[in-house]
Amino acid sequence: MKNIAIVTGASSGIGEAFVKEICSVDDKFDEIWIVARRQDKLDALVALTGDRRLRPVKADLTDASDLESIGKRLEAGDYSVDLLINCAGLGKRGNVADNAIEDIAATINVNCQSLSLLTKIVLPFIKTAPVKKKGGRIINIASSAAFLPQPGFAVYAASKSYVLNFSRALGAELAAKGIVVTAVCPGPVDTEFLGKATGGRETEFTGIRKSFVADADKLAKASLKASFRGRRVFVYKFSQKVIHFISKAVPTGLVLCFEQKLLKN
Repeated sequence: MKNIAIVTGASSGIGEAFVKEICSVDDKFDEIWIVARRQDKLDALVALTGDRRLRPVKADLTDASDLESIGKRLEAGDYSVDLLINCAGLGKRGNVADNAIEDIAATINVNCQSLSLLTKIVLPFIKTAPVKKKGGRIINIASSAAFLPQPGFAVYAASKSYVLNFSRALGAELAAKGIVVTAVCPGPVDTEFLGKATGGRETEFTGIRKSFVADADKLAKASLKASFRGRRVFVYKFSQKVIHFISKAVPTGLVLCFEQKLLKN
């Protein structure tokens, strides 16, 4: 039986960082499936790492037939999934009234529906183990945006709340099988995400957000460690831990008032 890892959103950003980290520190995987829509980016990642275990899987996770093909590929081989990392995600800044319908639909589809369906498809193949022993690991990339509503980024923040709560519930369901589900909640990360979220209007974080920006490689390394230590929720960096605390201690209405004032400035 081949032990494998599956990483979605692997062609760039946090997903690419996870792939590079796995290649550099973990030799237990026989294959590492890297999933993304862009074949050229996947091929470039294979060339960059030089790791022969990498298996590019060109797939659009919003396409039911592509999801089905991943399931069939797993069924056709003798595979045990030791690690599933759901990194694929997107979002568009702007008020809901100003967002295009297709952008809202795509955000919900990729961040919520596709993540859930792929997890469902992969679950029968994830390594199980007796309680208190290590089974497979699932890492879902949520966000500190999951902790509170965000005017101007409402759909994205709500979708990440879904990822966080889905991960918590799924982890409870799978605990008896020794499978750990970790929701990773970073703040802003230095990737191409901002450019896409703003339609190219912004490519770098500025102002107060600039001081909170995380490095994707460091995030991936810390997240893998947190997962294999059995963490259910991993809030990355002290600044985001503060936001997590505020979300619990301060009434949401007050936070919304503060956020709206920031948007006006």
